[in-house]
Amino acid sequence: MENLKGLIAATFSPFKPGGSLDLEKVPDMVKMLVKNKVTGIFVCGSTGEGPSLSTNERKILTEAFVAESKDKLKVLVHVGHNSLREAKDLAKHAQEIGADYISATPPAYFKIDSNLTLVNCLAEIASGAPELPFYYYNIPALTGVNLDMVNFLDIAKEKLPSLVGIKYTTPLINEYQSCLNASNKEYDILFGSDEILLGALASGALGFIGSTFNFAAPLYYNVIDAFNQCNMEKARNLQLQSVEMVRIIMKFGGLRAQKAMMHLIGMDCGTVRLPLNSFTLDESTLLEKDLKKIDFFEWTCKG
Repeated sequence: MENLKGLIAATFSPFKPGGSLDLEKVPDMVKMLVKNKVTGIFVCGSTGEGPSLSTNERKILTEAFVAESKDKLKVLVHVGHNSLREAKDLAKHAQEIGADYISATPPAYFKIDSNLTLVNCLAEIASGAPELPFYYYNIPALTGVNLDMVNFLDIAKEKLPSLVGIKYTTPLINEYQSCLNASNKEYDILFGSDEILLGALASGALGFIGSTFNFAAPLYYNVIDAFNQCNMEKARNLQLQSVEMVRIIMKFGGLRAQKAMMHLIGMDCGTVRLPLNSFTLDESTLLEKDLKKIDFFEWTCKG
């Protein structure tokens, strides 16, 4: 399998004011990502509030994104669930509707304490879609599963034949580089910490999955271009813009702030679901003020 390259946006799940899915927003979301040269989408992950959606909602939303992205974007579907049976069913559904890849976090309520157990859980999920390439979604900050990923790849080699790589969402550049070079560079390790994308580039990264690519893809492509042209000063200055942007996002609560940013650039995806708290009008005003200070609206994605 050819490795994925470029920016893959972890998409938001669009909601109506009452909290139900707003599928009518999907075509415009995809159109904007294509226009801004994003190469793929990651559906129903953390950014998409996948754990806050019902299984049926996840299927309906995935169907909408797959249908709209056909021949335009690669589609990776997150199928992780605390119930392995539900996860396996979501994987089967992704294969049936024509998704390109699946990815999954492991069950997180009952904690996984070894890579062997992790691989066994992922193998159960992947068996629902044996024809689809599988990426393990490594995000210890949310799952609490913090294991040696090089050892994971060694064990998975024999027990998880559809595994092609890792969605690596943790800032350990040293382990990331080791994974890139594991098994004679056999695996595709997609980097998922946007604010240190430049460090991953220096380690050999070619593919990236991130939430901020929804509204800041031009910035990251400029970082990549500057790096490829060996203009390190420019690359560092551009990456600093990402760092400053992410600092603002975290100041205002992470995902809830990012959905507010989508509204500010004219691509309203609605608000967030509990247990995340909706953005207030006052917060939106302060957020816009902070974003103007870093010239965010000069280099954001254009609709």
